[in-house]
Amino acid sequence: MINGAHVIVYSRDAEADRAFFREVLDFPHVDAGGGWLIFKLPPAEVAVHPTEGPDAQELYLMCDDVDATVADLAAKGVEFTEPVTDARWGRLTRLRLPGGGEVGLYEPRHERATEL
Repeated sequence: MINGAHVIVYSRDAEADRAFFREVLDFPHVDAGGGWLIFKLPPAEVAVHPTEGPDAQELYLMCDDVDATVADLAAKGVEFTEPVTDARWGRLTRLRLPGGGEVGLYEPRHERATEL
């Protein structure tokens, strides 16, 4: 029986991104050995979207109030690469990781599977 999921974020600067998840996002973690940190994530859900192009995966972090979360993270020096926009399914933005990658951040307007 499947009892969890493991998300991998590839990075050009893994140490900086690990520090970001540890110190800025305050995610609890374990050290799997040799400094390989594995972070506890908040409850998660997965959606499958159609594509005409190559397969791709994205990571979106969810929050209850995107404006308050953006303000809190910006005060910690986090760079946002897109302004907060409204979509039918939520309010969203993107933030830059120290290693150069981007992660989505959104306030869902849809029913959340994490509540099941």
